[in-house]
Amino acid sequence: MPDLKTDYLFLAIDVGTGSIRSALVNSKGQILAFSQKEHEQIALRHSWSEQRPMDWWNGTKETILDVLSKVEDAADRVVAIGACGQMHGVILIDEDGNLTRNTALLWNDKRTLKNVQEFECKYSAERYFSSTANMPTPAWPAFKLMWIAQNDPTAIQKAASLLMPKDYINFRFTGVRAHDWTEASMSFMMDANTSQWSNDLADLTGVSLELLPDIKDPASVLAGLSEKIARQLGLKSGTPVVVGCGDYPMALLGSGVTKSGMASDVTGTSTIITMLHDNPILDAEISNIKTSTGVWGSFTLLDAGGDAVRWARRAFHENQLSYHQVEEAAAGAEPGSNGLFFLPYLSGERFGNARNSRAQFFGISATHGLQQIHRAILEGIAFSVRHRLGSIQGDKGRPKIMVASGGGAKSDIALKIKASMYDTPYLVPEELECGIVGCAAIMSVATGKHSSIEDAVKFMVRYSKKIEPNPELVDLYNHMMPIYEDIYHNSQAFYDRLDALNFCGKK
Repeated sequence: MPDLKTDYLFLAIDVGTGSIRSALVNSKGQILAFSQKEHEQIALRHSWSEQRPMDWWNGTKETILDVLSKVEDAADRVVAIGACGQMHGVILIDEDGNLTRNTALLWNDKRTLKNVQEFECKYSAERYFSSTANMPTPAWPAFKLMWIAQNDPTAIQKAASLLMPKDYINFRFTGVRAHDWTEASMSFMMDANTSQWSNDLADLTGVSLELLPDIKDPASVLAGLSEKIARQLGLKSGTPVVVGCGDYPMALLGSGVTKSGMASDVTGTSTIITMLHDNPILDAEISNIKTSTGVWGSFTLLDAGGDAVRWARRAFHENQLSYHQVEEAAAGAEPGSNGLFFLPYLSGERFGNARNSRAQFFGISATHGLQQIHRAILEGIAFSVRHRLGSIQGDKGRPKIMVASGGGAKSDIALKIKASMYDTPYLVPEELECGIVGCAAIMSVATGKHSSIEDAVKFMVRYSKKIEPNPELVDLYNHMMPIYEDIYHNSQAFYDRLDALNFCGKK
């Protein structure tokens, strides 16, 4: 057992959409100090979303200094620095490392929708899908670069390199420009078959390959910390800075989801369900990412999740009940909610043919009360995930294990419903800051403390509980699922008609 006062430390940074988070993690994966600095999200127009990379850098320095002050002899004990970050953000720098745009287009910026639509009209999926393993979407950096080339051409002309958010922080640490394969796999510019930048995709999207730095292994050392930055932070010059990866794949790693056959449920406002495979699963309604271990994660993102619970708390209780009290109400209802179904599409859907879908209750009667309504909402979220689960499984059958993380991992009733809905055991990590733990695991491998990511994860990731499926509930949900799917499909005929009523445009 290491001495917590003398054990070596990993310095982890998470470049989030809402804040920069820095932490000191010991050799066992325990977080000893944590600091957070919020930053502004800029929305100059509807569907636009930008941030200032300099805000990330200033927040990184501030939070690092803060965590170093919280742990005895921390600066002398740090053996590596590693970052993860929000994905798909487009940062352009010139030959001298100066920003050619003061702001970066973020993952949730939708201004590139027209570029995506024009691309889809020009090229059939057969032209690119086997290479990209992903369909076009406004999130991908290739389309953001298209928009910048059309609307801010000087920024492209002056640019020497394209970086992602965590890559920009790494560049400020080391002066070295690089990508990792998790980010590259979702850029619409990497060939999934070779894990290298694609000449063909560059031609299709109009992106210059000269903008794209080398793609590196996330668990490799990028370079040493520069002397200038080391002096500013009080750290040792030359401290290894690892390549790192996107925040989503880093959270997968830090929750222990590393091998083919494993699956992840990250539920916050939305729900991301991921299943790992040796190769991408080519399906137009799912996305694929090359994870930090080199296996592929097939995933679907549903807007249904904590947002539906938040809506119910507001709509039925005017936010006067806590989330725990709402969950207690749901737990008091019988499984199956006495035949009440809830379709949780309060914000439509991101994938599929019914992106303008609506939420609804079906089967409500005089026997139903708030307990059944709250349970139906939790079951409806699980039904909506199960509806997509078959696609991400490919032909591999159901997952062997599902690991929960995010805020949804704190809800026992929701996890019990999901375990039975998918007939899959659920594990809950002891440490829910999974991205930070993932950073520590990668640093441990990059610095030779562990021989493989799997070994590092086995040593650092611990689980607080395991929830097994209830056979009776498995049978119940198996009988309810076809009804849910029929409601879902038969309701689609009304969505366009509802949109035509244009309630939003009426006073």
